[in-house]
Amino acid sequence: TGYSHPMRVQARQFHFEFPRPALLMGILNVTPDSFSDGGQFLSVEAAIRRALEMVEEGADILDIGGESTRPNAPQVSVQEELERVIPVLKALQGEVNVPLSIDTQKPEVAEAALEAGASIVNDIAANRTETRMWQLVADSGAGYIAMHMQGTPQTMQASPAYQDVVQEVDAFFQDRLERLAETGASPDQVVFDVGIGFGKLDVHNLQL
Repeated sequence: TGYSHPMRVQARQFHFEFPRPALLMGILNVTPDSFSDGGQFLSVEAAIRRALEMVEEGADILDIGGESTRPNAPQVSVQEELERVIPVLKALQGEVNVPLSIDTQKPEVAEAALEAGASIVNDIAANRTETRMWQLVADSGAGYIAMHMQGTPQTMQASPAYQDVVQEVDAFFQDRLERLAETGASPDQVVFDVGIGFGKLDVHNLQL
């Protein structure tokens, strides 16, 4: 396979070792304005039903989000995001035997989601400077998906610019790994997402 040693992902009680078949993440957007499902699963009952369907269809991970991150998406308050995702997480805990991932930029939402049964924090705002989110990951043993984004969802597609997108994203990931290690997080907890479409033109996406 070309790997010199196994790669591991540890997300609380869940453990994956690579090389292995690709993991399939089922995306559940509990929002009225998602670019992928358009608010179809906004009610808790519909969201739970769809989540169980995705596990039956082969999803290895369920990723639950309460704030759309499409370009120019409006920001959502902490309270509203919590009201969307926490009932779904609580209902699914114990119902499914796959990791639950919380797709959020907000440490307050991540903390409540981890308490409600999430095992992974999927953070599009890993370009943050404050460390609270990373400390939560370190303290909880959760998996952490660190995504590269230039700007914010409100600004990211205005005028993306890079000297060398691959080198710059690689350097970003090296820096995040060091910052996460400073909080006590293990490299085995960290997954990197190059952020296709998040502050990138088509040429950047293709290079990545």
